Amino acid sequence: MPPAEPQPYLRGWALIAMTFGLAIATFMEVLDITVANVSLSTIAGDLAVSPTQGTWVITGYGVANAITVLLAGWLAQRFGEVRVFMVCALGFGAASFLCGWANSLEMLIAFRVMQGAVAGPMVTMSQSLLLRNFAPQRHGLAMAIWGITVVVAPLIGPILGGYITDNYNWRWIFLINVPIAFFAIAAVWQTLRRRETERRRVPVDYVGFWLVVIGVGALQILLDKGKELDWWHSQLIIALSCISAVALSALIIWELGERSPVINLRLFTLRNFTVSVTVMAFAYAAMFAGIVLVPLFLQTQLGYTATWAGLVVAPVGILSLLLTPIVGPRLPRLNLRIVISASMVIFAIASFWRASLDTSADYWHLAAPQLLQGAAITFYFAPLVMQYTADLPPSLYASASSLMNFTRMLAGAVATSLVTTIWDQRAAVHQTTLTEHIAPGAPGFDSAMTTLEAHGLNAAESSALIARSVSQQAYMLAANEVYLWIGVIFLALIGVVWLARPVRRQAGEAVAAH
Repeated sequence: MPPAEPQPYLRGWALIAMTFGLAIATFMEVLDITVANVSLSTIAGDLAVSPTQGTWVITGYGVANAITVLLAGWLAQRFGEVRVFMVCALGFGAASFLCGWANSLEMLIAFRVMQGAVAGPMVTMSQSLLLRNFAPQRHGLAMAIWGITVVVAPLIGPILGGYITDNYNWRWIFLINVPIAFFAIAAVWQTLRRRETERRRVPVDYVGFWLVVIGVGALQILLDKGKELDWWHSQLIIALSCISAVALSALIIWELGERSPVINLRLFTLRNFTVSVTVMAFAYAAMFAGIVLVPLFLQTQLGYTATWAGLVVAPVGILSLLLTPIVGPRLPRLNLRIVISASMVIFAIASFWRASLDTSADYWHLAAPQLLQGAAITFYFAPLVMQYTADLPPSLYASASSLMNFTRMLAGAVATSLVTTIWDQRAAVHQTTLTEHIAPGAPGFDSAMTTLEAHGLNAAESSALIARSVSQQAYMLAANEVYLWIGVIFLALIGVVWLARPVRRQAGEAVAAH
């Protein structure tokens, strides 16, 4: 497929079809990161393996995805963005079909690795193709749409996965991807088949490739298995840490001296790219940590079902969907640093709001901060992408998107591992403190026992109920602390935002002020 001559930006139904095709492909891929999580025990039981072995269904996908997302920029230069997207979308549909028909754990893990491997470039290409085919003055709208899919899909994943597993068969969580993949392929092929990007025969950086595989693979397994193996008390985790540190350090040194690197680390010499990716990574980590903690606390401490916990988190997409068509087209006329700073303030307010809740909070009080956070998302993804692409030629969109998506995914993985570990540790501290004041002879304890026994509970039942209440309070206090820290992180990021150069847009073009 030879590169096409420069063409006008897409308009009308062609633009809508392309956008929907790329968005639904991204949605499908991000959804599959979390859709299998709630079904692991069912999958493990059906395949006659332990739940611990079953976790490799998640880990295998994550490792392959993290590796290939870094290679997406090189693939785009070598084969063209449209072709890479089409092949990856087709591969994703095929891998999903095979996952649905796997009859052993080994087969399922192998097909999940295949699924993750084609998913990384597919998401990167979707972002780059949106930027290439939307007029510059509409980049805000394009990236706002893309940002919604990235944020909302992980929230819908557990709800959808749980519903399908409970009411149908776990295999359908993979099989439903097949028609979605073919729809995305049809929509993108129809609109972009004559708009292939320029290709060139770049040499294969074998050393860089294998350093990515070893370093990123070890890091992803470390993050996925760290809590399960008790972190640094495990020889495997220590070994993976050393392997990852050595390989990634060598990767940075090698790539900076390589004439045709598999990863274009020189992008970090651009101020706006470095600032935007830094803010993106830390803000996404803080946001994702909060999102992970909400359903976890509700299900383990307050007795919420997976469905109801998902419904508490789900409102995060409401304001995003409503505000995107309004805010997106207006972003080119706004000071992006002010917009991004506003999103950090809204994120912080939502976090501090969560930090003020207690165990008596009802559904609406729990869901309201999520609703507010949806507004912050609208002012977060799109402006950051517009800020770092402002001084980039279109030929570097894929490489830049590759690095941005990798740092975002890595930040989310680190945040998930850290927040659950810190939450458990702080809850243990609070539980020890609370238990010191709740023992036979203490006024509060004796009064509570008397009240419970008056309602017909025996001594053992009363003690168990009090212990349960203490555990809930300890985990609530720990969650409040975590949300306070998350809020502080968002506020601190405002200072980083203003290290970027101001972006001015004139006559529909993006120019970074120097």
